[in-house]
Amino acid sequence: MTLPTTRTTAAPDADPTADRDDMWALVVEGATWDKQRGFRRTRVPRPVLDERTNPGDAQQVIVQVLYAGVCGTDRGIYERSSLGDTILRSLAAEGRDQRVVGHEFVGRIIAAGSEVGREHGFALGDIVAAESHVFCGRCYQCRLGQTHICSDDRILGVSRDGCFAESIQIPARVLWPTDIGKIALEVAAIQEPFGNAVHACTRVDLRGKTVGIFGCGTIGLFATMIAKSLGATRVFGIEPMAERRELAQRAGADLVLPVRQAATHDPSPDPDLLAAIRAATAGVGLDVALEMSGFNSALNNALGAVRRGGEVVLFGLHSGDFTVHKYESVILKGLSLYSVIGREIFRTWTFTQRLLEERDNGVQDKIQSLVLRHGQGTILDLSDFDAAKFEAMMRAHPKILLRCGTL
Repeated sequence: MTLPTTRTTAAPDADPTADRDDMWALVVEGATWDKQRGFRRTRVPRPVLDERTNPGDAQQVIVQVLYAGVCGTDRGIYERSSLGDTILRSLAAEGRDQRVVGHEFVGRIIAAGSEVGREHGFALGDIVAAESHVFCGRCYQCRLGQTHICSDDRILGVSRDGCFAESIQIPARVLWPTDIGKIALEVAAIQEPFGNAVHACTRVDLRGKTVGIFGCGTIGLFATMIAKSLGATRVFGIEPMAERRELAQRAGADLVLPVRQAATHDPSPDPDLLAAIRAATAGVGLDVALEMSGFNSALNNALGAVRRGGEVVLFGLHSGDFTVHKYESVILKGLSLYSVIGREIFRTWTFTQRLLEERDNGVQDKIQSLVLRHGQGTILDLSDFDAAKFEAMMRAHPKILLRCGTL
């Protein structure tokens, strides 16, 4: 797919720290993975392009990171509750012991391989975001155009070094040009997670539908905004936490409903919630349910809440086995289930760009106020990183940003 040609070009001034051979970054270390939680700020080698030694660098760029977003995946790594096996295996394969974390960012190209301009259309000074799943381009799925489910992808901040750093080396094929005259720089940093919600909301046709969002965390809030913009007639926000229900209403939900906060291992649906949804839909049920939380009970709430012939989009991720309540109803009701991973490259990014650049829909303003809170307590400079402060910010806000550099 051809990338859009419109882009904002910043003045390609030299990176003021480019004369140093190292830089600040947040890392996790293989040797202490099971012993010490959190991230460590340390000096790491600054990435450089060397086509003589590595011919593949001809299609690589180095991006000065401006803002980087912290998401649930990063929180799981911080707590050592997820992706440990993947990180440790990749480090062993590279013969290294530390991984630079982070996968959501916006930045400025400060170095480019000799083939980048001709093959990908990027130049020094361009402002870019990036797809975090670095697809191989060779596997069966990639050859079919399903690059978002590449069988040999490398994920930024997990199986290759990420963006919680002053700069990052990355293949030009996964860059996305970003016009910061139309998208605020802070919002541009979280196009990747916003794209998750775009992918979920475009998996089925939402026009004229009654849609339930099961789980109103950050991605659920994004989905609420997007569903309304894509033509959903009514959007229900289903969430156990009162503060998140209030945010969902401000994001555009027509009705917010509480749900029993079940234990992680409890698969049973909430009968009071299902009764409330039936009452609000004249006994019919939802047309579409988006399960965004990854709890077994939420899956069964979604399956129970949709009407006959309804559609369920599965985005919430959880390891292990799930129990489906009254499995026969999935068949007898004629339900359609769709799973969503990542973003379709670059179809989802195109939808994301249009939704964010169209200011009349209010999406970008809602992201600034409800999710990023206009930077009030949600932005931490990498140069001032403090583990205790970082952890407190993660717990207090649905989304925080690291400021890693300036234009």
